[in-house]
Amino acid sequence: MSDIYVYDLAVLYFLTHHPIWSFLIILFFSFAMGILLSIWRNHGKWFFILPILGFLAAMFNIFFTHHLNALFLNAVGTEGTAVVVYAEETNSLYNDQYVWEYEAVLKTSEGQDVVTNFTTMSASIYPLRNAILIPPKGEVFVAKYVPGFEGNILIMSDKSDYGKKWVLNKDLKPVAKAEAQLATSPANPTFISEYRLALQAFIEKHRDGPDPDLIRQYKQKLEAFEATERERQP
Repeated sequence: MSDIYVYDLAVLYFLTHHPIWSFLIILFFSFAMGILLSIWRNHGKWFFILPILGFLAAMFNIFFTHHLNALFLNAVGTEGTAVVVYAEETNSLYNDQYVWEYEAVLKTSEGQDVVTNFTTMSASIYPLRNAILIPPKGEVFVAKYVPGFEGNILIMSDKSDYGKKWVLNKDLKPVAKAEAQLATSPANPTFISEYRLALQAFIEKHRDGPDPDLIRQYKQKLEAFEATERERQP
């Protein structure tokens, strides 16, 4: 793997895992550059513009750099497996939820064991979602890393059992809603159509998913439902 990737990852790792230090460094750098440019250009506007830009960059770093880290690792990383071996709740809050600290052991494709750590704020997870899907303690999950900087890992949630179950449960909600809706008015053509489409979409998406028994059950429901609908037709 190119040394350039390793250097990039080192920067992304620091920015992601040390948000407070990164915030202070970015602010200090922007103030320093503002002062130097104001003196060099003999114009005081840089003293205000660069610190403002630096503050915005520092805020961006706190909330979005772990997404950049995830995209980078997904593009160039190598797949391995990992398992969370330690999890502890901290006193810090993020989005009204307590931040957790984790330690994990990565098993590289070469069989090397690497101990790494992350928090609910610094964890890089792919695909990108407005949800922090951390693997449960003790469960093996798929992870990506770059050889030479194995401590910076990407959690591949949709390739891991816990993530597949989360997606399955999320996609069950439209089916349950359509079924409950139809129960209130079984002859409503709109409700009938929505229920059929919800079943078909779920079956198609999760045909090879982690719960074949559920897919078989839903196929039987769909066939029985369609048979009933044919019988009702004149």
